[in-house]
Amino acid sequence: MVKLKSNKGILSERDASVFFITLKHSRRRNALSLEKLVTLSDEIDSFTKDSALRVLVIQAEGPVFSAGHDLYEIKDGTSEDHSKLFDQCAKTMEQIRTTPKPVIASVDGLATAAGCQLVATCDIAIASTDSQFATPGVNIGLFCTMPGVALSRAIPKKKALDMMLTGDPIGAEEAKSLGLISRVVPKNKLKAETHSLAHQIASSSPAVISMGKQAFYKQIELNIETAYDFAKDQMVKHLEHPDAKEGISAFINKRRPNWTK
Repeated sequence: MVKLKSNKGILSERDASVFFITLKHSRRRNALSLEKLVTLSDEIDSFTKDSALRVLVIQAEGPVFSAGHDLYEIKDGTSEDHSKLFDQCAKTMEQIRTTPKPVIASVDGLATAAGCQLVATCDIAIASTDSQFATPGVNIGLFCTMPGVALSRAIPKKKALDMMLTGDPIGAEEAKSLGLISRVVPKNKLKAETHSLAHQIASSSPAVISMGKQAFYKQIELNIETAYDFAKDQMVKHLEHPDAKEGISAFINKRRPNWTK
């Protein structure tokens, strides 16, 4: 693992073609302040532009993955400050969704409000058995409307509203059964499983992964008939890519494929 930089409570590292962003402000429960979101956004942008990097992992230190926005910052802010904060939050979340490379959330502990939103936004989420997820804004008079955008697209609407109306947390196993997270592993295996998953994905064709992620998010916004038409065209297009030809040839000839860079 090569350390790249540590800035504004965020550590950036790389391990071959995998990029790791670690939230390192556990004293403030890894709150997503405006400054932290801007830094996170900059790091995601760097990841997207670096052709040598193929997978991003977002993780955190301490017992709280992220408690969401910094309430001290919100309490003292003006309406203009609040608009800047939520504009940046939306921008950062959209960067995760629209980057053509896979983004994995690796969660150990509590993820609440915008922290839960961050997990729901990532393409894949792996969590320790100790992890919990909640949107408790209602309990302090601030309904989790923005976290609900990602949450309601990750889990059934009635359960999303249940979480937002009560603020009650759910455990890792329930979160997995609902589709909020992909995998649950013992706490002592989270790091190893995260690395294994990230490197497994990174070993596939970066071009195929990029085309596939973008096509996936496009088709889920369409009705099923239109989605099939779109997917058909995409499959024909993808089969023309050199990596599709190489992958099929390698499979038939029982050898490892050599992907384009």
